Amino acid sequence: MRIRGLIVAALVFFALAGVLYWSNHHKPEEEAAKASTDTAPAILKIDEGSITKIELKNKDAEPIVLSKNSSGVWQITQPTPLNADQNSVSSALSSLSTLNSQRLVDDKANDLNQYGLDQPAVEIDVTEKDNKTQKLLIGDDTPAGSAVYAMLAGDSRVFTMASYCKSGIDKSLTDLRDKRLLTVDSDKVSRFDLIRKNQEIEFGRSKDEWQILKPRPLRADSDQVGELLVKLADARMDLSASDGSKETVSAFARATPVATAKVTDPSGTEELEIRKNKDTYYAKSSVVEGAYKIDSSLGQAVDKGLDDFRNKKIFDFGFREPNKIELHNGSKAYFLTKGGPDWWLDGKKMDAGGVQDLIAKVRDLNATRFADSGFANPVIEITVTSDDGKRVEKVSIAKSAGNYLAQRENEPSLYEVDSSTLDGLLKAADDLKPASPPGK
Repeated sequence: MRIRGLIVAALVFFALAGVLYWSNHHKPEEEAAKASTDTAPAILKIDEGSITKIELKNKDAEPIVLSKNSSGVWQITQPTPLNADQNSVSSALSSLSTLNSQRLVDDKANDLNQYGLDQPAVEIDVTEKDNKTQKLLIGDDTPAGSAVYAMLAGDSRVFTMASYCKSGIDKSLTDLRDKRLLTVDSDKVSRFDLIRKNQEIEFGRSKDEWQILKPRPLRADSDQVGELLVKLADARMDLSASDGSKETVSAFARATPVATAKVTDPSGTEELEIRKNKDTYYAKSSVVEGAYKIDSSLGQAVDKGLDDFRNKKIFDFGFREPNKIELHNGSKAYFLTKGGPDWWLDGKKMDAGGVQDLIAKVRDLNATRFADSGFANPVIEITVTSDDGKRVEKVSIAKSAGNYLAQRENEPSLYEVDSSTLDGLLKAADDLKPASPPGK
């Protein structure tokens, strides 16, 4: 019994000792978090919205000064006035406003030379609305190379800071400048002109639909026009290849003109002239000085003629479900009407698959090219009613030199349609059949 008692006592002792050891070596989460915060305090905390000016001094480059104007837009004021890339500036501000350290290295540093902070690699002066200024100093890399030494001017503490934090705020002039050649907002552009090879094409927008206004009113391919506008709005100067220098300006002057785009939004009209020498494209903008190399895709996008931007679709109802389709082919006539989910012809409910095949072929009726003359004696007429009767499109079709010419009602344009395409449409109409009785 005495031995059993000793064993129980020993077990209790070891259990209590284990609990005591765990307690001493595992602080509550709150205390651990607090200890972590105490050992790695924030270097800088500023309300990002209160920052009005930043001066960036890198010992390997000219100082850069960024200022926020009365409209809240950042501008580069030194070393030369330039528009700033708002996204790049915002990213740098985000990194700067809440700048955390990895650890506190020296609470009262007397010798800054050992950290490279006596002559910092980077100095950043941050000015707030109340004109309060703080200076961040960034020194040498740490021996491990994954961090740098940093401190605030006037504060004796030295910290280590992750290298990626330095990369987030130590930006070059190229990083911070607005590299757009046009500063228009593509969503707000109401009209723009494309001038090339003695031809001017003017585009106008009504809501989301583009129209060709010059050289004469024409239906436009909104996808093609919209794609060109996006490319113009996204045009960037290739600063890795050129910097607007005299050499690039000279190369632009010697190059062959391709096109000039004039783009208008509520802020005004901006102009971009594009030229080409062999396979290299250059651009000169009314917004920034100099000439720049640009991506060839933009040069190719503006090097198009009027017909490239015209709408080649014969019908505009698109993917809307029509309400009525009327087709006349010589002595044959088809009057299709939709009632609820079903299609009806001569009082008979029609097979849905056959009707949808016909609708698809009418919808996909495209021109292979445009014609100036040759339309006479139409033999086919197709009328499509959609949008609950609000849109009625009537097209007349005549034979012409082995193919067909189509003309929309009240429009002068002539669309050449491939004969096999139209023959397939007519066959789909001939193949229409009543729906099978229920149960069959």
